[in-house]
Amino acid sequence: MLRLCTSRTLALTSSPAVSEHRLVARAAWPALRRTASTDGLARVPLRKQLKDEAKSLKTQNRHRRGSEKSANSDAWELTVGIEIHAQLNTAAKLFSRAPTSVAAEPNSNVALFDLAFPGSQPEFQPPTIIPALRAAIALNCEIQGVSRFDRKHYFYQDQPAGYQITQYYEPFARHGFIDLYDYDGIAPEDGKKVRIDLKQVQLEQDTAKSQEYPPSAQLLDFNRVSHPLIEIITMPLIHSPATAAACVRKVQAILQATSAVTTGMELGGLRADVNISVRRRDAAPGDGEYNGMRGLGQRTEIKNLSSFKAVEDAIIAERNRQIAVLESGGVVMGETRGWAIGSTETRRLRAKEGEVDYRYMPDPDLGPLRIDSELLRELENTLPTLPDGLLDLLTGPVYGLSIDDAKPLIELDGGERLEYYQEVVDFLEDRKPFFQPDHRKDETIPNNDLSRTAANWVLHELGGLLAKADVAWDDELVPARTLAELINQSVHKKITGPVAKQVLAMVFEGDKRPIQQLLEEEGLFLRPLSRDEYLALAQPLIAANPQMVAQIREKNQLGKLGWFVGQMMRSGEKGRVEAQRAEEILRELILG
Repeated sequence: MLRLCTSRTLALTSSPAVSEHRLVARAAWPALRRTASTDGLARVPLRKQLKDEAKSLKTQNRHRRGSEKSANSDAWELTVGIEIHAQLNTAAKLFSRAPTSVAAEPNSNVALFDLAFPGSQPEFQPPTIIPALRAAIALNCEIQGVSRFDRKHYFYQDQPAGYQITQYYEPFARHGFIDLYDYDGIAPEDGKKVRIDLKQVQLEQDTAKSQEYPPSAQLLDFNRVSHPLIEIITMPLIHSPATAAACVRKVQAILQATSAVTTGMELGGLRADVNISVRRRDAAPGDGEYNGMRGLGQRTEIKNLSSFKAVEDAIIAERNRQIAVLESGGVVMGETRGWAIGSTETRRLRAKEGEVDYRYMPDPDLGPLRIDSELLRELENTLPTLPDGLLDLLTGPVYGLSIDDAKPLIELDGGERLEYYQEVVDFLEDRKPFFQPDHRKDETIPNNDLSRTAANWVLHELGGLLAKADVAWDDELVPARTLAELINQSVHKKITGPVAKQVLAMVFEGDKRPIQQLLEEEGLFLRPLSRDEYLALAQPLIAANPQMVAQIREKNQLGKLGWFVGQMMRSGEKGRVEAQRAEEILRELILG
């Protein structure tokens, strides 16, 4: 059990009752165009116009950034260190008995200590360390048997006590690392793999949430005060904006895999500060110092970046600003800067505070935090599979997926999409067949083919419906067994591909009939056409389009066969024309 020991020392021990306090992680962590002619000119709908303009601007920005890099950056080395703040998945606050709350009414879950009420004292809540430990273990850290809390002094309206409780000097975890691979999106110049060392992972309390109402009003919600955070501090070893964004993305994936956090960047549960410096590549080794490392330029810090794109864009902008300042003979000042989404420049907020400014001191109201080795072993033994392990599993012989399909399955919806996919595959492989294939299709379908087909349906077909409807993931919209039955009908050629997509949309929109019943009642089962019926569809099309036929025969433009297939499916009886069979007939007639 977790217990509070005497002498103001906090101890964590493990016993058969530890599961009462342990937050168990899951075993598997686990997608109107129209133009009209007016006076000979095409009238483009506003929606398409705006979309094209946004695409053009994005392309221009990409080219601009590339030219800036080639023009200015070759003589300069960029160095980035990252501080990631993540809200822990806990029911209790770190130093008060008030519950954590993301969606509660403002200022409804607040204890006296959260408001710095005179005489109130922090009361450490032992269960809050469990998700923090899972995160630190997954980040390959050395867990410290004894750690301590410190006060970081500063005045701001979101911190009424005038200080924040953190672990600056003796954090609970040190010396971890993160391995980033090319498939994580690191910069090409970093090769296939780069290791980012972590200085430490520390516990600390969150601040109040502030909402500005210009010109002068600001509202404060103290529900967030003392929500448990971990701060993950990397060493300044990153030299590319893309690799920095990949690092934050990988950390979020690891934290979500271990159920250490409830939300990611998209919902405000994770924020990143980036420390940026540049120096000439030919500078003397002793020039400059950054975070205790010699030979680096003067750093600036950009606070509270809330998306992966913001991390990358802000670093690019600040790198270019610093290079411009230095090349014009100026001096980069140590300061804290801000970044607004959609901006092209960082902005100065204030002078950069240092260790002296914060007046760090041990917190006199909190004793040491002791972590029992038995508890640590149990957490290590029950740690779920991490993203790299899941990727190996999905791209290995069991599932046989490509990297492009495996990564979104792992990253989407906090692992729920992956669990759903695995359930669909289980139905297809372990409990197949739902329906015996007919005499024409009595072959065995390889498991990897089923796995890849299931991934396509989960990611693209079902994902497309979710995106079009603009709804959040919900595995009850199309139950896993229902999707598996639909896929089974399709792969055994009981229905055509277009019919399968039509039925999926019907189920997604609320049709609760079992797949077999739905297909029977709607008359959607495939009734194969005879060869003569295919010829009757294909021959008139070929006769009516001699120019396209010539391009296929003489210029080998085989892609145009798809147009003929589409026309045959439109003109034939709905649900009866098989695309593969139609193409076979077309090849026979056109190519001989």
